[in-house]
Amino acid sequence: MTFVEIIINLAVSFVATVGFCIVFNIPKKQMLFCGLLGVISWGMYILLKDPIGPVAATFAAAAVITLLSRGLAVIRKCPVTILLIPGVIPLAPGSAMYHTAYYFVTSDMPKAGEYCFLTIKLAMAIVLGILVVIAVPKIRRKTKEIKN
Repeated sequence: MTFVEIIINLAVSFVATVGFCIVFNIPKKQMLFCGLLGVISWGMYILLKDPIGPVAATFAAAAVITLLSRGLAVIRKCPVTILLIPGVIPLAPGSAMYHTAYYFVTSDMPKAGEYCFLTIKLAMAIVLGILVVIAVPKIRRKTKEIKN
């Protein structure tokens, strides 16, 4: 991927994330930050997908965006979900879902199954990336309470 293609990808991810924010009535004062989180998530995905694969890159990007969203939510004094959900929107496996439906309609079941499985893996990577970052501090807090 060339430098120009990367810049175009990041610009489109910003616009798509802000568009999502507009459709779902995210407060205007949070839209810039949501857009930047969308750029960061897609940028991480682009940088990591070749060395570690698309599923691991999706997991890593979702985990980092969750961490950034939690910190930014404290700074911006807003709920984490206002920043987190738009931030992971660029990672949604839309292309894999499209290919699943396309190959299903064209009766190419092996390809449809392959893309369906990829869609599920990518969706689970997003969920696990969020879950790991949100659950780990709670586990640590509970173990500290038990020790005291």
